[in-house]
Amino acid sequence: MSTEATPSAPAALREVRGPSALGGGSRRFFDLLWLMSVTEFKRVYFGTVFGYLWSLVRPLALFGVLLFVFTQVFKIGSDTAEHYPVLLLMGIVLFTFFQEATTNGVTSVVAQEGVVRKTQFPRLVIPLSTVVTGAFNLGLNLVVVLGFVLAFGVTPAWTWLLFPFVVAVLFVFTSAVSMMLSVLYVRFRDVAIIWMVFAQALFYATPVLYPVEAFHNETYEHLLMINPLAVIFEQARVWVLEPNAPTAVDAAGGVLGLLPAAAIFIGVCAIGAWTFSHQAPRIAEDL
Repeated sequence: MSTEATPSAPAALREVRGPSALGGGSRRFFDLLWLMSVTEFKRVYFGTVFGYLWSLVRPLALFGVLLFVFTQVFKIGSDTAEHYPVLLLMGIVLFTFFQEATTNGVTSVVAQEGVVRKTQFPRLVIPLSTVVTGAFNLGLNLVVVLGFVLAFGVTPAWTWLLFPFVVAVLFVFTSAVSMMLSVLYVRFRDVAIIWMVFAQALFYATPVLYPVEAFHNETYEHLLMINPLAVIFEQARVWVLEPNAPTAVDAAGGVLGLLPAAAIFIGVCAIGAWTFSHQAPRIAEDL
């Protein structure tokens, strides 16, 4: 009679889960994140004549067109903002980072299907690498923005030291959105189309093309400040370009007026982190 122990039914049927979002240790996580980000950044411009300079072409081209339209045709921004051309360029650069990073983040996990199926590594590096790659482009573009800021006679101020805080908050929000969209796209491929439309609408709902006070209506200004990106962009304007412009608190009608934007920001970050950590072990099965 055999004395070999047989596994219990629950143990035999126990689900074998894949690696978690952060599995493998922090050192391995950050090494992989850096490697994937740098590799993707180099791959995009590999074999091109102008190389990384192409990262400047899109925002500058869009800036030139929109500057002409909104200063010569509609004359919306130039009559309200003191340094409208620089405000427009800075807004385009910041929003381009958000839009490109999140759009690339949507398909990031599916694009790495072969690696995900065969390799054990922390899944979170996939969507985050698209954000870090976007941050590389953002850094190059901000150098150009700084040149325009100085060329247009903006006086340097100590509040410029607060601008990295703006970039950090934008980076966190962008990462949370990318994390959430990347795992949703694994199951629902409509997410890519939906986000493309929503991101375009969000561009017009953020004070990029116009100063927040261009409406001359407090109700519209308060509604605009429900958008977390609007709060980030408006505060960047005050700290970098126009200290006398309405702050995010002023535009929202007080500190309480910022609560909806803060709630959306925290909610998106929490949902993004929870969704990705919950779905990460099942990504290989869903692909």
